[in-house]
Amino acid sequence: MKKNELKKYWCSIEQMDFSGWDFSYMRNRWEIENLPWDYSTLVRHYLTNEMDLLDMGTGGGELLRTFHHPYNKTFVTEGWPKNYQLLKESLEPLGVTVAFVDETDQLSYPDDSFDLVLNSHESYDPKEVRRVLKPGGIFITQQVGDQNGQILSKKLMTAVQSNQEWSLDTAKKGLLKEHFTSLYANEYFPYQHFCDMEGLIYYATQIPWEYLDFSVDTHFASLVELQKELLSKGFVYNQQHRFILVGKLKH
Repeated sequence: MKKNELKKYWCSIEQMDFSGWDFSYMRNRWEIENLPWDYSTLVRHYLTNEMDLLDMGTGGGELLRTFHHPYNKTFVTEGWPKNYQLLKESLEPLGVTVAFVDETDQLSYPDDSFDLVLNSHESYDPKEVRRVLKPGGIFITQQVGDQNGQILSKKLMTAVQSNQEWSLDTAKKGLLKEHFTSLYANEYFPYQHFCDMEGLIYYATQIPWEYLDFSVDTHFASLVELQKELLSKGFVYNQQHRFILVGKLKH
């Protein structure tokens, strides 16, 4: 395929629609090393039907639905307008309370509102989490660390991400300051292999906060080099950074 034709084709991948937190397009297009923990299993260990539950940054609600928690005791936040509207249309009619949260991470709930607060790959203010949790309440968060995607970012030559430190140690210290005790903590750096260029381009396009200013048009030369790596090795190598914390608020 000629370069101008290839560029046009890759641009069509970039224009694909994306909503919720649905990466079904990536099936068979990537391989990701399993984490040594399972977020869903941890949530189910602590979650009971009697609890008032807050799920922060719930995306499209796909993961939340798998917990089958009573809708009238379920509250969710979302900061991406497209997903927020999706949740208003899909979860709110069921009885789930949906709230928009902006970049300040301030929560519009009274003190001591929840027994369990969940947070999967969403920013948070430890003070706000402590404020809305009932004494003895549980906070479970899985986070994307500051080393995530750095290898691919360098290969793409995208803009430099924020150099703000975000690791298990940093997050743990933040919760300890707010009178949490740590029940479980772990950190891992799983490999991530992209098996075709379509998947790589789709992925980099859908998470612009990770690959700043990326587009096929501006980074075409880097993509051509990555295609050579793909043809040589059978995949494009990247590395993720994940950590998890389970904290209990002291009485």
